[in-house]
Order: sequence, then C-alpha cells, then structure tokens
Amino acid sequence: MKFLIVFVALFAVALADVEIVRQDSDVQPEGYQFSWETSDGSQAQAQGVLNNPGSEHESLAVKGAYSYVGEDGVTYSVSYIADENGFQPQGAHLPVAPQA
Repeated sequence: MKFLIVFVALFAVALADVEIVRQDSDVQPEGYQFSWETSDGSQAQAQGVLNNPGSEHESLAVKGAYSYVGEDGVTYSVSYIADENGFQPQGAHLPVAPQA
C-alpha cells in the first residue's frame, strides 16, 4: 500500500501540466479499487483485497496495471501483482529473470 501511495504521488507531480480526465475509486474495509486516466493517455487501475482479516496472517493482495506514453512515443504497459510474495511486475519492456 505504501508503494502505491508513493507511486501515485510521484506520478502526479510528474504530470503537473496534465489533466485527469477520469477517476474512480471505491474503498471498503476489506478491499479497494481505483482507476484513473489523464489527458496524455496515461492510465492506471488496481484492486486490493485484504486476506485473512483480523488474523495473525492478515495481508493485502493487489492486482493492477498502468500505462504511459514515453518520451520516445512508445506506450509502455505494466501489469502487476503485489502480495506476500512481493511486487511482481510484467511488461514487454521489462527484463525477465532466467528460469532455474
């Protein structure tokens, strides 16, 4: 969750001259979802679910994606899962770890 807040805050600062054209969110005690899109075509969405609420093994699992147009004109897209196994991004432009 901390990563998500920092990411969104830094992204917002970087987009100072860009307008938000769509934004939705729904926050509940055991989960949330949000999505947004900006005038330059950047967008993000995520859904978080609280697993094992109230237990010793309580954890947050997030599934989401974001995309943006780079300075080279290429649209970069990343999908990710963030859970007890860490942040696991996937994207055509990201390196892939060799399989053991």
